[in-house]
Amino acid sequence: MSAPRRTALVRAPGPRLADGLVSFAERRTVDVDLARRQHDAYTDALRAAGWKVRAVASADACPDAVFVEDALVVSGDVAVLGRAAAPSRAGEAAGAERAARDLGLRVERIEPPGTLDGGDVLQTDRAVYVGLSTRTNEDGICQLARLLGGRPVVPVRVTGALHLKSAVTALPDGSLIGLPDAVDATALPCLRVAPDPAGAHLVVLGPGHVLLAASAPRTAARLAADGLRVTAVDISEFEALDGCVTCLSVLVP
Repeated sequence: MSAPRRTALVRAPGPRLADGLVSFAERRTVDVDLARRQHDAYTDALRAAGWKVRAVASADACPDAVFVEDALVVSGDVAVLGRAAAPSRAGEAAGAERAARDLGLRVERIEPPGTLDGGDVLQTDRAVYVGLSTRTNEDGICQLARLLGGRPVVPVRVTGALHLKSAVTALPDGSLIGLPDAVDATALPCLRVAPDPAGAHLVVLGPGHVLLAASAPRTAARLAADGLRVTAVDISEFEALDGCVTCLSVLVP
């Protein structure tokens, strides 16, 4: 059975969200009720763009479970379960696995000693770029390369961000936008500099249509001037936990 087209997997914020890990942001109080409203608006934006939204089973014991992208990498009919380097995130995988199987995807997994977060995996038509970060190690990258069945995999060292996709993402035409100082930019072709830090991460909703954080107004204006349709959403409470628009969903095209 093949997966339904244009499905977005999401997981609602749990009651312990405010206890989530923080590595790069300055820790502040997180308003969990506001985060829930922001998450609702985020999923509404996905639906409005034609994506069918499916909820991943909650993992309320895991404060970071809302960042569902880290648990699962989908390529074609294969879903690769990541392996979290952070012990507090280990319980997130089970719900992600069930969601992948419900979509008819073949499930593979990263095994010890490999670690891999989906936020480090940037897929383009040219290659799969994988961040070598505090969350993803060399063994995890090598395992992913084998599981993706021959797709070119390019490791990219990440030094100034939590994940690769916190610093670099792809536009609808496949070109890259991001923060060169946060990664080894020599591994990335023609990296366009984002006008705002939050402009480094965006979600491609469709041809010529991107989802961007409201905290990146200059990037939104620049992309709109280039002819792209831009949908902006406020994710301030997730940004307080090093989150971005990419990590709140797994898109299955």
